[in-house]
Amino acid sequence: MSIEVDLVITGGTLVSPDTELDASIAIKGGKIIAIGTADAMPKAAETLDATGMHVLPGAIDSHVHFREPGYTHKEDWGSGTAAAAMGGVTTVFEMPNVNPPTGTAETLRQKHQLAAEKAHVDFGIYGLLSEENLEDLPDLIAGGIIGFKCFMGNTFGDLPAPSTGAMLEGFEYVAQHGYRIALHAETASIMARRQLRLEAAGRTDPLAHLAARPAVVAIEAVGRAAVLSEWTGARIHILHISSEDELRPLREAKARGVDISGETCPHYLMLDTDDYRRCRGVIRVNPPVREPHHKASLWEALLDGTIDMIATDHAPHIPEEKERESIWTCDCGFPGVETQMPLMLSEVAAGRITICDYVRWTAFNPAHRWGLYPRKGTLQVGTEADIVVVDLDREAIISDASLHSRAKITPWDGRPVKGVPVHTLVRGEFVMRDRVLNDAARGKGRSVHSIQEMPPPVPKNTDASIEFQTGPGPFF
Repeated sequence: MSIEVDLVITGGTLVSPDTELDASIAIKGGKIIAIGTADAMPKAAETLDATGMHVLPGAIDSHVHFREPGYTHKEDWGSGTAAAAMGGVTTVFEMPNVNPPTGTAETLRQKHQLAAEKAHVDFGIYGLLSEENLEDLPDLIAGGIIGFKCFMGNTFGDLPAPSTGAMLEGFEYVAQHGYRIALHAETASIMARRQLRLEAAGRTDPLAHLAARPAVVAIEAVGRAAVLSEWTGARIHILHISSEDELRPLREAKARGVDISGETCPHYLMLDTDDYRRCRGVIRVNPPVREPHHKASLWEALLDGTIDMIATDHAPHIPEEKERESIWTCDCGFPGVETQMPLMLSEVAAGRITICDYVRWTAFNPAHRWGLYPRKGTLQVGTEADIVVVDLDREAIISDASLHSRAKITPWDGRPVKGVPVHTLVRGEFVMRDRVLNDAARGKGRSVHSIQEMPPPVPKNTDASIEFQTGPGPFF
């Protein structure tokens, strides 16, 4: 080749969902332009020696909360995406339960501006789907979203769960446009009633949170959402799968041909009720960390494809909000975008999963489900150079104090890991190098909605939709 490229990465082992390959990568203009032997690479302005390390497509985290606007003492777009860069995550999808919620064209515009000013990595923004904002759905689509988020159960921000009737109308509309709807699939009425009964009985211990949200809340919600998806043709995604019980309605829906995907998180795979005594309020998260037997089923569901991907539900709160005496006053969630990769690579080191499995769950599958493949989620000629170089032999200890999130409190503090991201590149530029954040990358992240290409919509039962029955309404 006679051209000069920006960067060549040599000596590393490239990883796909199916294989590992010793090869070099040439990058120019933010894209991969060549893959091959070192002697076949073009002249480069810079060379990175990755000898002994593995070269992965950057992780795509489909579930983060960066708390801006409204709760920036917990996190903002700058600190959250800095944590992502340090964790080998090159694209994040951010949730709408901020203040004000991302449920109108104006609040979406404001969030896009905040992200564009501060983000170190690429991002997508979810629009809210609720009882109150159905009329805003067209403007949210026009404003640039990655998909919609529907809270079937309560969590931080206390956004009320929509009625099933409102969900159906929202699904009918979104089905016409092909976007995926991410669902917090817990049944609000069951949880609210049970929490009141537990509080009245004087229960304030950490396990009371689990007692308020038994797995049946997820079984019911996943089943109900799958029926609405099947009826309307809306694509759906089940967030933070925590129990073996909800795998049944998920498997059954997939077997019926429903366009449904699902994610789980490291804390459901690696923590259980035995950790409640150690962590107390720190472990409080929605859905809750459950009994030990769920973990094996979740691992099996990942391996057999029932669960499609790993996400983090990065949900930061400061220590004062997590260390209160009563579990009901401890805010739900903890940071995860910086710790996910070391935790999961430790499972590679332990032999539970392969490095190819990891790439499938954190890059390849998310890119497919959200319409970003092949621009992202893979290492191929022509793809955007979102790359993480990892040292599978490097050992470390997770330290809350060293996290780049503002919320320096997790259940992982002091946990040893083996396998660490060393370099992170977004569209060919280093956002983290040699375990040091590149401050110059701040504000260079971009919204991925402009490159998203979902498959054509497949709406169903349109003659039974409220639009067909009543004529075009205010939001159709």
